[in-house]
Amino acid sequence: METLSALLYLVASICFIMALRGLSSPETSRQGNIYGMVGMTIAILTTLASPIVQSYWLIVLGIAIGGAIGYVVAKKIEMTALPQLVAAFHSLVGLAAVFVALAAF
Repeated sequence: METLSALLYLVASICFIMALRGLSSPETSRQGNIYGMVGMTIAILTTLASPIVQSYWLIVLGIAIGGAIGYVVAKKIEMTALPQLVAAFHSLVGLAAVFVALAAF
């Protein structure tokens, strides 16, 4: 099972690299998005199939909370404020990285 998981994560990583390559040009951006979606689907399904996952209800709860917050933000934000929203989301990603580092420490 570990070998299959490693192979699937490798395929997902290649899809992410191809997504970045595709998103570098407007002509290939649609294909880049498809690569990104396929890669993320593979990564998520591989993680969920892992024996280390003991409870799915916390995952569903996190998706529901994040989806609700994202829905509210998406409905309230103006298109002209989109760059600031992206910057705010990037800061949240940085904060999540800090929490992961603290948890590992």
